[in-house]
Amino acid sequence: MNAGGKTATKARSLRQAMSDLHIWVGLLPGWILYAMFLTGTVSYFRDELSQWMRPELPAYTAVGQGPVVAGRLTSAMREIAPRASAWSIGMPNERTNVAAVSWLSASTFQSADLNPVTGERLTVRQTRGGDFFYAFHYQFHYMPRHVGRLLAGLCGMFMLVAIISGVIVHKKIFTDFFTFRWGKGQGSWLDAHNALAVFGLPFHIMVTYSGLVILMQLYMPWGSAMAFETAAERQRLTAEIAPIVPPSKPRGEQVELANIASMVRLAEARWGQDQVGRLLISNPDDAAAKVVVIRDEAGRASNSPQYLLFDATGKLIRAKVRVGPAAEVHGVLYALHLGRFADYVTRWLYFLVSLAGTAMVGTGLVLWVVKRKQRLPDHERPHVGLRLVEKLNIASIGGLSIAMAAFLWANRLLPAHLPGRSAWEIHIFFIVWAVTFAHALARPAKTAWIEQLWFGAAALLLLPALGAATTDRGLVSSLSASDWVFVGVDLTLLALGGLHAWMAMAVLRHKPMRRRAKQEASDDVAHQANIRDVAAT
Repeated sequence: MNAGGKTATKARSLRQAMSDLHIWVGLLPGWILYAMFLTGTVSYFRDELSQWMRPELPAYTAVGQGPVVAGRLTSAMREIAPRASAWSIGMPNERTNVAAVSWLSASTFQSADLNPVTGERLTVRQTRGGDFFYAFHYQFHYMPRHVGRLLAGLCGMFMLVAIISGVIVHKKIFTDFFTFRWGKGQGSWLDAHNALAVFGLPFHIMVTYSGLVILMQLYMPWGSAMAFETAAERQRLTAEIAPIVPPSKPRGEQVELANIASMVRLAEARWGQDQVGRLLISNPDDAAAKVVVIRDEAGRASNSPQYLLFDATGKLIRAKVRVGPAAEVHGVLYALHLGRFADYVTRWLYFLVSLAGTAMVGTGLVLWVVKRKQRLPDHERPHVGLRLVEKLNIASIGGLSIAMAAFLWANRLLPAHLPGRSAWEIHIFFIVWAVTFAHALARPAKTAWIEQLWFGAAALLLLPALGAATTDRGLVSSLSASDWVFVGVDLTLLALGGLHAWMAMAVLRHKPMRRRAKQEASDDVAHQANIRDVAAT
């Protein structure tokens, strides 16, 4: 064999090895990756979804009033938590219509939502809102926090390997992007998988790698543990990547805290209007008080901490404006992963490409089953392992959509004053998801696919009507009031419901492709030869 032939053989051998690697690192965590991708996709609009899930809150407009709002909220905190040792005040912005505040009193952490216009405490339905999907995306709710994050990191590492091996396997991947074979069974699923992978390839690499870097100290703590041995050194490390200022011990000398509005005004003079994201106040009304005015993440391509530190008299003690190179890289990757810097156009691009990534994972899972079923003599009678994978696919793809819709239905239907209401929304999410798995096990695969996709479509399509029936913030009234957050969420639900209906129709019309006539003839010849051998024996 000449050198060219050996090189070609080695290339084919490498691609075959990468193909096997790609298949298994994609399949084993595939169901978890699908859930991570879909809930992460929704999380790009978690603030808007949280507003939609609290329809009692009007669309406040506190934009351009940062110093006034800060002073008003500080006065409200004096009434709500006068003896607290620390206050945290989240400032409203274009995406958040309430001020989320919290305080620490006698080692007890409490929180509330305030009206940024009046400063009054709001009484609304309890819900985790879009924050549930955001937290589930990387720690899976019921798991201990570190366990969930470690599992998410492990799946992320598998995903990164799957992306790299997939690029190596498909040497003509960019050419294949423009090839799609409709109604060709395995070929159609393969083309869809390739096209979705190429469409968002840079995004998929970025979001996977940046997700790993964000929690790098959890996954690989040994480097920082060796480099920062003492508590003081670790504290300096934390200060480089988070706006945390250690509070001073209270002196017991009561003084009136300086005007917060003037501090915010000074910060806006440096950063721009409405660029203050949060206020942290330790030991309020004590001579040792400290006020940290933290810059918002919107419009910044780095989440590295920037803040101004004031003392009780309003004197500027420190201005944190930059961090070291390593911390800046961490901040940039963090910002790219979360997309909080993005305007609405960029956020929609994030959403659409991330949705394509979700579909890429889903089509890969389906392709694994389709490819192996076509090799069976009777595709209606797959072996136990293949049947289990197929059932997991149904519950992970169709079932997750139903469970997420059920979470939103629970938000509208559960009594407003139900004890533990927000927890019950989440319980319903998991209960419904478990029911979809039981349904997938009990029904034939194709029937289960069709029923779950239709049910998901109906649940999503009817949500705007449910909102109109149970609140005064329906689609028509929101359009009339130019309430674009509620309009956007309702229209997105209708679009996703239509997508599920189209998928249900596609599965309903799908007919498994028969094996090619040539293959059937070959099988017949082999069968006849076996008969002759048996007869001769």
